[in-house]
Amino acid sequence: MKVKRVVSEERILLPEVRETLLEVEAERLAMGAEMSYELRKSIEHANHLSKISGAKARALLEELVKLEKMKEDIAYRIVNLMPKTRDELRAIYAKERFTLTPEELDEILDLVMTHF
Repeated sequence: MKVKRVVSEERILLPEVRETLLEVEAERLAMGAEMSYELRKSIEHANHLSKISGAKARALLEELVKLEKMKEDIAYRIVNLMPKTRDELRAIYAKERFTLTPEELDEILDLVMTHF
């Protein structure tokens, strides 16, 4: 299949991708259709990396966006990766022109841990 143009583009969280892929898998199984290698690997990847439900992920994203030094793309990365340590969180902020204080890092990590 050739793609001629992109009709629309929107960001989506990994847990939401997982839920969508599981719906596709259920439909294929119900129809008795075979799943492609790419689809099976995508489902396996999403299952392995997704740590929370789509609703919890969306709620965490909304809380993160409200923080002071939080850009939307960084909030998406945090929700998708669910960092557990300050070092993991610093790696996400590595390309930014500012650094976070230990208190700001802890605040973000606390939000992440409450949604786990």
